[in-house]
Amino acid sequence: MQYDLFLADCPARTTLELVANRWSVVVMYGLGQRPMRFGELQERIGGISAKSLSEALHRLEDNGLLERSDERWELTALGRTLLEPIGALARWAEEHTAVLLDARDTRVARAAAGKD
Repeated sequence: MQYDLFLADCPARTTLELVANRWSVVVMYGLGQRPMRFGELQERIGGISAKSLSEALHRLEDNGLLERSDERWELTALGRTLLEPIGALARWAEEHTAVLLDARDTRVARAAAGKD
């Protein structure tokens, strides 16, 4: 079956939203290192609430990207196929965040000075 993200009713948009969600990306990237228990994963991911982590884990599990065994969460074979693109996105974010923050600061300063 062919999907086209530019079509309003394309089911691939739902898939993209699932895997592009901030917590989904961080959870999957963390579990790419090794399977972890809920508490280990929450400790590894700074700033995530237990509720947000639980929701992310179950959403990813419901969609076949994670599974739980022996009280540990781990990526499925399908989930592991996302490690390379997620890793590339994470590395890009780590490498370019300073530039993005500078651009945002410049834009805010220009707006405050009435030059935008």
